[in-house]
Amino acid sequence: MQSEVTAPLIAINRHRLTTDGEGITTLVAFHGCSLRCKYCLNPQCLQSDGVWQVLTPGELYAEVEIDDLYFMATGGGICFGGGEPLLQSSFIKAFADIMNPAWKLTIETALNVPLKDVERVAPLIHTWYVDIKDLNSDIYKAYTGKENASVICNLTWLAENGYADKVIIRLPLIPEYNADSHRQVSEQTLKNMGFHHFDHFTYTLAHLTSDIKQL
Repeated sequence: MQSEVTAPLIAINRHRLTTDGEGITTLVAFHGCSLRCKYCLNPQCLQSDGVWQVLTPGELYAEVEIDDLYFMATGGGICFGGGEPLLQSSFIKAFADIMNPAWKLTIETALNVPLKDVERVAPLIHTWYVDIKDLNSDIYKAYTGKENASVICNLTWLAENGYADKVIIRLPLIPEYNADSHRQVSEQTLKNMGFHHFDHFTYTLAHLTSDIKQL
């Protein structure tokens, strides 16, 4: 008999308003990420001792259903973040199968995962927040330590399969790594692909850490 899927979490944060899409949401933050960003927002997701709980989809549902009334009254639901939530795509799919179908699912992702993980959850997601870092492959690798071919592949798939209007692409200005001119090139490329919703912001180093050598 196949064992039930589980996932490691670093946190569950309730009663978030207008932070993760529509209505009141609960953030479910997963442990684990394929990137090693120089200014990591959540270094706990990479630390070996950073796991808060390991839950099954049913156990997670038992934790979050207490806020069903808030979700239904405001049009909110669950936001999956991390870490990289798409590394837990099977868990997300299993959770969606048992949750209240009226809840909206939001995902915060860097999209640097195999395409199969995107395909598995795409029909379930109401809003995607995609932090692309920068589309320039050299900048991306210098900042994350990884190639961005999978990111571009997954963006292409989302656009070609009718999901572009559900995607909000985050275009950060990353001190010491990219400039506004790079960000403009990324945005134009994404517009040419069919994306139209963008979030521009600048990483503030005072709120970040670059010390991830021990992770």
